Amino acid sequence: MKTLKDYQKEIEKCSKCGLCQSVCPVYKETGNDCAVSRGKFVMLDGVLKGDLELNRNINKYLDLCLKCGKCTKFCPSSIDICKVFETAKYEYTKKTLLGKLTFFLQSRLIFNNIIKLLSIPTKIKNKNVEKIKTLKLLYFKGCVGSIFPQTKNLLQTFPNIEIIEKDFECCGIPFLSSGNLERYEQVKQHNLQLMNSDFNYIFTDCASCESSLKEYSNSKFINLGELIVKLNLKFKFNKPVKVTFHKPCHLENIDFLQQMFKNFENVEYIEMQDFDSCCGFAGEFALKNPKISHIISKKKAQNIIATNTDFVITTCPSCILGLQMGLLGMKNAPKVLTLTDFIKKATPLNF
Repeated sequence: MKTLKDYQKEIEKCSKCGLCQSVCPVYKETGNDCAVSRGKFVMLDGVLKGDLELNRNINKYLDLCLKCGKCTKFCPSSIDICKVFETAKYEYTKKTLLGKLTFFLQSRLIFNNIIKLLSIPTKIKNKNVEKIKTLKLLYFKGCVGSIFPQTKNLLQTFPNIEIIEKDFECCGIPFLSSGNLERYEQVKQHNLQLMNSDFNYIFTDCASCESSLKEYSNSKFINLGELIVKLNLKFKFNKPVKVTFHKPCHLENIDFLQQMFKNFENVEYIEMQDFDSCCGFAGEFALKNPKISHIISKKKAQNIIATNTDFVITTCPSCILGLQMGLLGMKNAPKVLTLTDFIKKATPLNF
């Protein structure tokens, strides 16, 4: 496991050009240079040189981050910014009493048992296993998918699919957010071992889970929208509906989007302004920075309202909460749905 010292060259690579300001949702709302990577790098450089202490104040600014990854993708120096911040967060948090308590609650004994306690047991029904052209999906259901198994139930209705389910643990994103790198490494190694099997794709309906898994696996991945397009599945809604789509920050591929909506009869897709901007939730961020989170979510909500649609669809459970938070109390607000729940309202046409 790397230490902050191991990232010294990465931190020194930052030219302080300020391009991160143009893509950081938090900076756009606060104007605070400590909200962007260059400001944090100045502080961490001071820590490494012994001029500053990695204390509560610096940790506050580490938490002032949506972890959307936009700064990493936009950085001209190709610095792995999120990894640097995660390591700094870990080195601070592991020394605090609150951090030790958090790490205990996130331990395999506590965290996994809570998920199992809340989970709804379901059985896999692979009716098409014996068919030669069966598509084998290794299903990573994630924490939310374990508790609410709607997607697995939907998948079982799709033709020519074999669903392979294993005892995966959490993808690890919550542990990275709280600075628990040791627990992240534990679930990473556990999940990697279970990925060593025969399958065509790893399937998950959570954009954040997929993004996290891609960090430690070179496997092929497919999400629900991509699967619908690949199998050319078509659905019909009883009456015309208008929908818009919120792209989660962690959803890398949206090539499927236009074609997917063409496969939905009686559905009109209207793209909202800044459909790929952050919803403002980002798990712990909303708890630690509620005012900023609320401002970002309200701006997103205004763009949604302007589309005058019946539904806003997304593929991240965390984004569901962020969108609902922004739309709360607004007139003519569309209903927020996962892609799974939206499809369940339709009738299959070609299977």
